[in-house]
Amino acid sequence: MTGSNRFAERLTSENAVFASIDHQTGLLVGCRDIDPTVLKSNILGLAHLARILDLPTVVTSSVATGPNGPVMPEISDTLPDARFIGRDGEINAWDSPEFKRAIEETGRKKIIMAGIVTDVCLMFPAISAVAEGYDVYAVIDASGTWDAAIRDAAVHRMSQAGVKVATWASVLAEIMGDWRSPKGRELGELMSSRLTSYGWVVDGFTAHGAS
Repeated sequence: MTGSNRFAERLTSENAVFASIDHQTGLLVGCRDIDPTVLKSNILGLAHLARILDLPTVVTSSVATGPNGPVMPEISDTLPDARFIGRDGEINAWDSPEFKRAIEETGRKKIIMAGIVTDVCLMFPAISAVAEGYDVYAVIDASGTWDAAIRDAAVHRMSQAGVKVATWASVLAEIMGDWRSPKGRELGELMSSRLTSYGWVVDGFTAHGAS
């Protein structure tokens, strides 16, 4: 997959793997570029998306016994069948042989990736994976960092390297493709429950007796 085709080919539930990078409780506390409550909801929306679609999933942590803390328990609860990988040294998850092997073993070349913090835990493996031929979707609203300036710098650097910067709702819509798809209703309900503004749209629709 080269040239413009790499940017045009759509995500599907058959060609993608989800990588949750260092969504740890200690790191979550320090995120200030997005409201922490909204960030947590977006992270869990992405996790539920992976579960609904039965995407191969890899979840990592970095020095979980230190100040970074453990992986958010809601992620473990939502994705009990994910492959969990703890790193004790490597800052860039792509430098972890176990993480890289877990991605390779899925046989999939599109990686839906999110992480805390955006400018390290997400950016470094996203750029590294692209350099090795993977098509990475960096889900920016399910990632967080210290402030907006740092986030924007990370977005620019990832974009320059060929990483696709996305949102969790756009990933959901791209994979769903059609409201009439087998998972359309379930995915629509997920979007309604996690995106307040879309929930209001649905509430208004159902209030008028539609179903």
